[in-house]
Amino acid sequence: MVNQRHFYPVILAGGSGTRFWPRSRQSMAKQVLALNGKESMIQQTVARLAPMAPLENFWVITNDLLQGVIRKQLPKLKKEQVIAEPEPRNTAPAIGLAAFLLLKNDPEAVIGMFPSDHVIADENKFRAELQRGIATAAAGENMVVMGIQPSRAETGYGYIETGEEMKGGMLRVHRFTEKPNAEKAEEFLAAGNFFWNSGMFLWSARTLANAMREHLSETAPYLEDIAAAHGTRKFEETFRRLYPKCENISIDYAVLEPRSAKGEHSSNLFCIQADFGWNDLGSWAALYDHHSAMNGAAADTNVIESKGSFSLQAKGNYVHAPKKFVATIGVKDIVVVETEDALLITNREHSQDVGKIVKHLKEKKLDRLL
Repeated sequence: MVNQRHFYPVILAGGSGTRFWPRSRQSMAKQVLALNGKESMIQQTVARLAPMAPLENFWVITNDLLQGVIRKQLPKLKKEQVIAEPEPRNTAPAIGLAAFLLLKNDPEAVIGMFPSDHVIADENKFRAELQRGIATAAAGENMVVMGIQPSRAETGYGYIETGEEMKGGMLRVHRFTEKPNAEKAEEFLAAGNFFWNSGMFLWSARTLANAMREHLSETAPYLEDIAAAHGTRKFEETFRRLYPKCENISIDYAVLEPRSAKGEHSSNLFCIQADFGWNDLGSWAALYDHHSAMNGAAADTNVIESKGSFSLQAKGNYVHAPKKFVATIGVKDIVVVETEDALLITNREHSQDVGKIVKHLKEKKLDRLL
C-alpha cells in the first residue's frame, strides 16, 4: 500500500459549467453549486478523497472568478493550495504544472487528477479502486485511468479501448477515442471492451513531468520555470507572464493519445474497470436521471425542487424554483429552472443545448447574465 503522505489529489475546478445555466454562472459555476445534496460538488469531491491523503496534500486548480468562493467552501485548505490560472489553458498545462510543483518537493509523489463536479455513489468502493490505481502508478512509469462501464451508447463522452487483462483485473489500454457519433457509440457498446473516459487519472509526478517534456516540449519549460518560482516573491509575476504561453490543450490530446500510440505493451497505460456509481452530471437531464435513481422513483417521475408542489397528469419533469410553489399539469419531460434574474424553459431532450444560451449572451454582451 502506498504511503498516504506521498499521494496528492489534484482537483481541476476551472470549468464554467455552461450547460447548467442559469444556476451556473462564471463566478458561481457548476462545481461550487449544491446539485446533489447540501454540499457543493467540490466539497463532496474533497470529502470523498479526504481519507486517502492528508489535507495539506490537496491542490485545487481553478480561475480568478472562482478562487474566492472555493477558498470559502474549503476553509481547511491553505491559500497556496488553491491556484488560480491567470488564463484558461485546458487540462494539460494545469495538471502538468502540478506535476512539476510536486516533483520539486516530493520525488515519490503520486498524483491523482480529479474533476471537481462528479458524483460517486459507492465511495468505499471508489477508494478501494483508487488505492489499486495508486499502487500501480507508484510502481514505475505507469499511467492509470479509471474507465466507466458504459450503460448506453453515449456520444458525449470519450472512450477507452482496452486490450489484454492483467493479473488483478486491470486492463491494458489500446487507445483513446474521442466522442463518437451515434453509430460508433453503438459499436463500442456492443464490443464490450470500450469504457467511458472518466477524466480521473493516476501517475507519479515524475512520470507525468517526463511525459510533458516528451509530448509537450514547448510548454514544459514554461511550467518548470513557474514551478521553480513557487514560494518566492516572483511566483505571481512569473505565473502571469509564462502560463498564457502554454499550449491550450487537454491532457488526453497532449499526453494520453501519443502515449497510447506506442502500442498496448509499450505505453504503460492501464485502465481500472470502475463500478462505483459514477455520474458526471453533464446536463439538466443527467441531473434529473440522477435524482430519480437516487430516490428509487419510477423513470417518469417528476423531480421538483420548490416550496411545495402539485402535479396532475405530468411526468418526467425537472423543475427548480426553490422559492415558489410549483404546479405541473399535463406536461411531460420539461425542464424549468428559475433564478432571480433568469428563467430557463426547455425539455430534457434538448438540455445539452443549454450551453448555446451562454454563447448567445456573450455575443450580445449581456455580461450580467453570465
